[in-house]
Amino acid sequence: MSNFSIGNLKLTVPIVQGGMGVGISLSGLASAVANEGGVGVISCAGIGLLYKNSSGNYNEASIFGLKEELRKARELAKGVIGVNIMVALTNFADMVKTSISSKADIIFAGAGLPLDLPSYLQKDSITKLVPIVSSTRAALIICEKWIKNYNYVPDAIVLEGPKAGGHLGYKEDQISDNNYSLEELLPDLVKNIKIVEEQNNCKIPIIAGGGIYNGEEMRKILDLGASAVQIGTKFVTTTECDASLAFKETYINAKESDIEIIKSPVGMPGRAILSKFIERVKEGTEKPKSCPFHCIRTCDYTKSPYCIIIALYNAFKGNFNKGYAFAGSNAFRAEKIISVKETIKTLMAEMKLSTKN
Repeated sequence: MSNFSIGNLKLTVPIVQGGMGVGISLSGLASAVANEGGVGVISCAGIGLLYKNSSGNYNEASIFGLKEELRKARELAKGVIGVNIMVALTNFADMVKTSISSKADIIFAGAGLPLDLPSYLQKDSITKLVPIVSSTRAALIICEKWIKNYNYVPDAIVLEGPKAGGHLGYKEDQISDNNYSLEELLPDLVKNIKIVEEQNNCKIPIIAGGGIYNGEEMRKILDLGASAVQIGTKFVTTTECDASLAFKETYINAKESDIEIIKSPVGMPGRAILSKFIERVKEGTEKPKSCPFHCIRTCDYTKSPYCIIIALYNAFKGNFNKGYAFAGSNAFRAEKIISVKETIKTLMAEMKLSTKN
């Protein structure tokens, strides 16, 4: 059992499922995690592509798609459902407003500093706001701005380390530098957030993630002061994960040497599994001819080696000749596809065993 809570949201396991786009964590995975007592998270990145039949307008399809996924998750789950929204998305505001009006339990906002996030709340809003950061400095800047401008303290903070999958908030040379490891960064954040808690007479639980793959690793992170862990990669190879079977098998078939750091058109490094598409990108043969979605603020298609949203959408469908899978550093450890229930049960048993030892 867990005493982990985010405000009035009580969780029975200290696990937040990482938001994974395009289409990897939707209502299927999020509801399964929520039903086991963790926080299930829907990623809204590229969701308009998945619902393109609902509207010829990408932004309208994104709003419709997020509403649909939240509705389906609510039908399937009794637990806590969150939405992961990248600050770098051009439709960030629409995704935030949709999450709040649809009464998502939590918004997790990363890939940039969500400095104005509390401004979207209404008087009757129930949605909790949780920024995702990669440093103590970023967390303190957000706390300072939110408190000063909105009299609002983050309901929790996610610290994402450099072993995470997808886009990373680190410079390339920091990713393999032990000084920037989750284990190094976490105690400093815990110490500084305690000061914010004391000054504001509040509780800000810290959720730490990036490369955590078993219960023993969970226990180490919790012992360093985190209230919960964020896990993404481990949940990709579950029955309920919304990705295609081919996507899941890419994890199972991956060798450690297949997982590498790539340069994303978003302007951040990312961790992905090597594919034929990535090899062609390295050769410079993938060039976008236009920008049909303008999904990322920082992306200029005239200078981009490829369109990232289309590459991730192709991977979601299992087409690795035209896309690639983002993955955490431990994706190669996946051996088989099992249920979310079994995954969480194993993680908690391993954690309990490591505590005894």
